[in-house]
Amino acid sequence: MKFGIDRLLADPELRKPLEGKRVALLAHPASVTAHLTHSLDALVATGLNVSAVFGPQHGVRGDLQDNMMESPDYTDPTYGMPVFSLYGEVRRPTGQSMGTFDVILIDLQDVGCRIYTFVTTLLYVLEAAAQHEKQVWVLDRPNPAGRPVEGLTLLPGWESFVGAGPMPMRHGMTLGEMGSWFIHHFGLDVDYTVIGMEGWQPETGPGFGWPPERPWINPSPNAANVNMARAYAGTVMLEGTNLSEGRGTTRPLELFGAPDVDSRAIIAEMRRLAPDWLSGCTLRDIWFQPTFHKHVGQLCSGVFIHAEGPQYDHEAFRPWRVQALGFKAIRTLRPSYDLWRDFPYEYVFDKLAIDVINGGPGLREWVDDAGAKASDLDTITLPDEAAWIEARRPFLLY
Repeated sequence: MKFGIDRLLADPELRKPLEGKRVALLAHPASVTAHLTHSLDALVATGLNVSAVFGPQHGVRGDLQDNMMESPDYTDPTYGMPVFSLYGEVRRPTGQSMGTFDVILIDLQDVGCRIYTFVTTLLYVLEAAAQHEKQVWVLDRPNPAGRPVEGLTLLPGWESFVGAGPMPMRHGMTLGEMGSWFIHHFGLDVDYTVIGMEGWQPETGPGFGWPPERPWINPSPNAANVNMARAYAGTVMLEGTNLSEGRGTTRPLELFGAPDVDSRAIIAEMRRLAPDWLSGCTLRDIWFQPTFHKHVGQLCSGVFIHAEGPQYDHEAFRPWRVQALGFKAIRTLRPSYDLWRDFPYEYVFDKLAIDVINGGPGLREWVDDAGAKASDLDTITLPDEAAWIEARRPFLLY
């Protein structure tokens, strides 16, 4: 199959509208061609006038580990053009930076989750392009989590840098498709083009969204593999808790745990509370010791989520529910456990992080309600998921 960048490089006719124009590139470390050449180098080699580069959270070079670690602007040492950070002094493109190009190419590998901030950066670029009358091209890439949809829809008034609009946690779209939905939903007047993929088959195994013939490259420092991308719509919620999400280990955002929990008891309770929610994946009790971040240097009892191997069922796997069930199991076993982490999260200072992550308090309230059952969460979530499946339908390209 071909990603958008590969089609653009292979077809001079696709590139023709870019001739004579100043071209910017929004990219990160996973912005590479099929031959693993970085998109910036490949585009410059075609003779295009690449006049500026933009970087999302974690930077063009992917060098910053955690949330709210900001990247500076700098000058590209190879080509001499300015590199503007969209996760530094600003998160929206400035008028000055918008004046450096005519067309911006967005070549970002996403992981298919609303909270992954590249989604919001896409919206901010589209809004700035509409204001400054610039063209936006998305060079489309696979959604490694595939088409399934899951989670509560972000509520009005809960918009943030991890909540660009009213979509569920696991949206099941590519960035190219998402851009079309943003333009429609927010009524943007912008010149928008998607250079689509060829041969992407999100319903087909073994990749189910990620073509196994393409090597995985971290789009952010803790997005280490496809298993993480599949689990992330659930494990990202751990950032709003006092449980470790595995930062400081070699498998971040694929596991959860802490020094003062019993992982075997948690797994047993999860199976008791909602065994059907665990379909499609395998849970394994583990021990780990983070080298940085939460519980640094402490031996933690944990649960590893395997969304891989012969037991993996793509249609059955529901990562948001799996992680929600982990929280519910801990709350049931330890009603007074200090689960929710109270700290500024992605520049929101007046709400609990877990609520910012979910775009509302619904998930936390279900976990903390001693009488709430699994079916109660389904009651509020299934209508949101069904509504999103219909809302996104006109914008699907594959």
